[in-house]
Amino acid sequence: MSRTHLHLCRGVALTGALVFATVAVPTSVAVAAPAAGRGHAVDAQDAALDFDSAAYTTITVTVDGSPMDVRWYKQICYVANPVAAAAQQPGGPGGGSTTITDTACGYQSMNVFVPERAFGDQRTPVYFAVNNSGWKASYLRASVTAGASYTSATSNVGAALKAGYVFVDVANRSRGLAGADGSAPGKAPAAVVDAKAAVRYLRLNDAAMPGSAERIVINGTSGGGALVSILGASGNSAEYDPYLAAIGAAGIDAKGRSTLRDDVFAVNAYCPITDLGNADIAYEWLYNVLATRDATGSNPSPEAAQEIASRFAAYEKSLGLRNPDGSRLTAATMLDTIKKEVIDSAETYLKADPAHTIPPLGGTFQITSQGTTKSYVNDWIDIDAATGKVRSVDMTKYLAFVATQATLKTTPAFDAVGVDGNTTSGTETDLFGPPSQKYLNYTEYSWDHNDVAGDGSGLDDTGLTWKQYTAKKSTTVDDQVHLINPMDFIGTKADTAPNWYVRHGTRDRDTAFTVSVNLDRALAGDKQVENLNYQLAWNQPHAGNYDVPEAMAWIAEAVRKAGDPLASRHER
Repeated sequence: MSRTHLHLCRGVALTGALVFATVAVPTSVAVAAPAAGRGHAVDAQDAALDFDSAAYTTITVTVDGSPMDVRWYKQICYVANPVAAAAQQPGGPGGGSTTITDTACGYQSMNVFVPERAFGDQRTPVYFAVNNSGWKASYLRASVTAGASYTSATSNVGAALKAGYVFVDVANRSRGLAGADGSAPGKAPAAVVDAKAAVRYLRLNDAAMPGSAERIVINGTSGGGALVSILGASGNSAEYDPYLAAIGAAGIDAKGRSTLRDDVFAVNAYCPITDLGNADIAYEWLYNVLATRDATGSNPSPEAAQEIASRFAAYEKSLGLRNPDGSRLTAATMLDTIKKEVIDSAETYLKADPAHTIPPLGGTFQITSQGTTKSYVNDWIDIDAATGKVRSVDMTKYLAFVATQATLKTTPAFDAVGVDGNTTSGTETDLFGPPSQKYLNYTEYSWDHNDVAGDGSGLDDTGLTWKQYTAKKSTTVDDQVHLINPMDFIGTKADTAPNWYVRHGTRDRDTAFTVSVNLDRALAGDKQVENLNYQLAWNQPHAGNYDVPEAMAWIAEAVRKAGDPLASRHER
């Protein structure tokens, strides 16, 4: 069953061969006051970010068949110095472009939706939704639209409104964003910085806005799952202050010091594409350790795959993580750990509903994807139907089953641009480098194997190996990798969110299962984390918000246990 981890006072060692020596240890920010209107010294910049409680439009939606009036506060720019975007943005139909209407602040704004009955309620949670996929920039959207109908059992939007929560859609810069000046202003850590700025806006205006900034629940999937993970892990770290100051975020004084907090109450993350600096290593290890790439005919670069995979053991050892039973989590124990998680997932699924079944060995899974249903033979998991217990799991066949749902990614999987002549931007490589440059390799293997002349990245153009390049004090790419990686902040002086709900589908091939397992074990070792609910979600692909009733019940219980946010407001 889904478990709440017990904390055994074990620290998380984040030093090792693959953690950059140039990175400073994050420190908590000295906070002057909890919120504007409650002792926060409001300067001219913060004054420009005041929330106007009268500036709303009332719309009517239907939730579970009943009409509901919702106050919509439109396009709130949450920074004082937004970065202008080009009117034409990449990513349109057929590979073309998309025209945006708000070039001034469309990527640094939020839409706030307040159920009429929650207006004036400063205790209700704020459901803070990021809408990124693949770490791409997210233009402002409206998840709540006039006349729309929502079912709270399947829609997290409907469930949040029904619960009386304030629902916030948050836009942010990230990779792929075209700036008005022709630059790429969404390079890391822009997405994290913007999300922190949005949290700070909510804290600055906590007294004037419905909902409680002490009960911010952040929700995201895929790249959004990664974004909420780093946002939840790095609360109040001073490392972000210069970036926050540059965009005019709330709570940064004239000397660049933070006077507001940006920690959050709870994280609701699905299939987080995170730990990017080590994601290629984890991916190649998982899909080569049992020859999955070969078995599924998706191993176009076997030598490269093996070279990348060979670095996993040292990386995993460097983390110093432990399983709930106290055993060390290493490359030697990882497969068995994943196997146990899969067994837990299947048994939890069967226990949850008598109608739930898993096909017997030799039976078939009927899986629908993008409107097409296909059959897959179950040759990997044996269930005792009478007891609902798993008899066995064949990990070799299980990973092959996962890899048949969608073709495995390239080698490398995440930092592929610039390697083997690849000049496209289909992977996360363009999240890194200076705004003036299209992309920059951010992992040792891809940097040292870059073979695209003139792209400004790699040994071929710089004459420096990755180790030599990142040893230079002027280098920033290693800092970029660090500032979007929750593993570097969990267990440090940063204020990690106390509540975490993390899900990763059992047939998700988009990132290695090791990534979410490591995130879970690191969180379990952080004394600040009080409530940790992690699971591989049974038979789910790379997706999110498929378990709305369970997730919302978890949020409600966490809020109930935390008590009155007005009575308990304090410096953490």
